[in-house]
Amino acid sequence: MTDINLNKDGFKRCIRCVMDTSDCEISFDENGNCNHCNNYFNRIAGMAYQGEKSDREFDALIAEMKRKGRGSKYDCVIGVSGGVDSTYVAYLAKERGLRVLLVHLDNGWNTSIGEENVRNIVSLLDFDFEVYKLDWQEFRQMQIAFLRASVPDIEAPTDMAIPAALHYFAKKYNVKYIVSGGNFATEGILPNSWFYNAKDTRYIKAILNRHCPIKIKKFPFFGWKEEAWCKMVRGIKMVYFLNYVPYSKDEAIKVLEEKLHWKYYGGKHYESLYTGFEQAYILPEKFNIDYRKATFSTQICAGTMTREQALEELSKPAYNPDTIQDEIKTICEKLEISFEDFNSIMQEPPKYYWDYPNDEKKLAFIYNVYRKLTGKKDYRG
Repeated sequence: MTDINLNKDGFKRCIRCVMDTSDCEISFDENGNCNHCNNYFNRIAGMAYQGEKSDREFDALIAEMKRKGRGSKYDCVIGVSGGVDSTYVAYLAKERGLRVLLVHLDNGWNTSIGEENVRNIVSLLDFDFEVYKLDWQEFRQMQIAFLRASVPDIEAPTDMAIPAALHYFAKKYNVKYIVSGGNFATEGILPNSWFYNAKDTRYIKAILNRHCPIKIKKFPFFGWKEEAWCKMVRGIKMVYFLNYVPYSKDEAIKVLEEKLHWKYYGGKHYESLYTGFEQAYILPEKFNIDYRKATFSTQICAGTMTREQALEELSKPAYNPDTIQDEIKTICEKLEISFEDFNSIMQEPPKYYWDYPNDEKKLAFIYNVYRKLTGKKDYRG
């Protein structure tokens, strides 16, 4: 497919991946390659699967998890949403003989397919299962507040609640490992302006203080202080199985469909109705942010997708034009806001995390110190 939009009306797209000037902070080198794919090859690729080296490291990690799990009921906690990544992580844990507690965060937006996938995971893998349920009326107001804030980090409350739930059960059962479905094979590229750090409690509370009409009392705030306490005092580690294996999402889907009766839910993150709607409709329409560009660019760099395939997919709308009005209606009804109110929010000028009080500099300093003290290339883990 010909890249006919290159340099048209100020628009520019990387010649190697498909990131473009819809990211306000993108930059290009003299060869036309963007900072995102350069960063992937210069830094991130070295933290993804490295063949036999990663195989040995994975074997050692599994052995360590089993050793540290002695005396506890479980070797690890795994959060499951019904999506591909978390389901495949649970499958790998079963294959490796780990004793697992599966945890699901219920924020009120589960789809029926997502719920069925989770039930199959629990049943067919024969793992114990816990649900962390958020208070819906409180959480609904938080999500409306982030909509009114006009920031692209609309799902920041969910992104904070997930690690809060996982660490809650890790502490409850004295488990030292939490396994995440995060990975560099499909998520290695993501602009800062598209997705800000959900552990910045100051930022989240600033938005709630300005746009939320009620006092939040039950939500499990989980910021850098809570994370540091869990790591340093409780010795809880977050590990990423998918970085230790040659992970291909397409191949993973085939395995899950065959082994766990897994069903496709219609798009990236559509195991959650709200997350899918946010990424497919709100972000492209209001912020000119198409998450597919970041996902596809990562896959191009990882060698699991061609640039031509990515451009072909990007030529199609991120959402289904035939069903989007029904989706908007469903979202408005569940949030208890009017269609007119939603459209008014969509017309408000975009804002970003730097438009609200935040701890970006403090967090950058803390994570840099952590990397130097631990020798880690990335703060995760």
